[in-house]
Amino acid sequence: MNKFFWLAILFFFFSCKEDVKNNYNNGSLTLAVDESFYDISDALSYRYMQVYPEAKIKIVKVKEREGLKGLLDQKYSTIVMSRPMHQDEIKAYEHKTNMKFQPAFFAADALVFVVPKDSPIQSISEEEIKNQLLDGSRNLILDGANTSNTDYLADKLKLNTSEMQFSVLKSNEEIIEDISKFSHHVGVIGLNTISRPYGEKAQELRSQIKILPINIKGKLIYPDRQNLKDQSYPFTRILYFLTNEGNFGIANGFIRYACTNIGQKIVDKNGLQPYYLFKREVQIK
Repeated sequence: MNKFFWLAILFFFFSCKEDVKNNYNNGSLTLAVDESFYDISDALSYRYMQVYPEAKIKIVKVKEREGLKGLLDQKYSTIVMSRPMHQDEIKAYEHKTNMKFQPAFFAADALVFVVPKDSPIQSISEEEIKNQLLDGSRNLILDGANTSNTDYLADKLKLNTSEMQFSVLKSNEEIIEDISKFSHHVGVIGLNTISRPYGEKAQELRSQIKILPINIKGKLIYPDRQNLKDQSYPFTRILYFLTNEGNFGIANGFIRYACTNIGQKIVDKNGLQPYYLFKREVQIK
């Protein structure tokens, strides 16, 4: 009798220990994100760890396609995506994780086209962007192959990445800092790199560039908040989390936090458009 009693106690102890380990507020998480939306991922992670000090979130910068592969191979438990997944990718996700594909949308970001402050270029159209990717001029500068920016651009313009020709600098920040050396080129960056209204680094980067509006039949559309909100800016992209965590552990806890009112306020303060528009109540006493 005593033997079975102590076995039951030990089983209960280790079960509870495992539950604590996998709890939403206690444990570790590796979050794989593309460099172009690192800032918003970092802001959300930082605040989550302040709320839950026992939670540890490590952010790894990887190209978006590599992040997705790592998620399917169980290398990462959570990633951020910016482009819609193709049907074959969704099937692979559901097969590898044995989970239903449920993207957790949390912010509207954008692909932004920039030139030096003194550039004579005033706007750019989708047709011009597409032509410059195919005509061999390499006038567009991107942050490399297989990145979020490159894959999103190919997906948006319905191009095969193998046929796209462009110049390369290694990061969004480097494109901004070196664009003045290439007066006839256009840099392609993620809005999140420069979106924080009062961020010291973001302000410094914004001061070096001119953001080009997209010319749609003579109408100039800027990547401002309203145009992200209604997605009238043609290169608006919706960021979302994807996880392979099957229980309510730290990954799903963090994702839920990012999609709550508090998380969406963090998105707002980082200069991106929140995905969820929560009602603001004013009480008059």
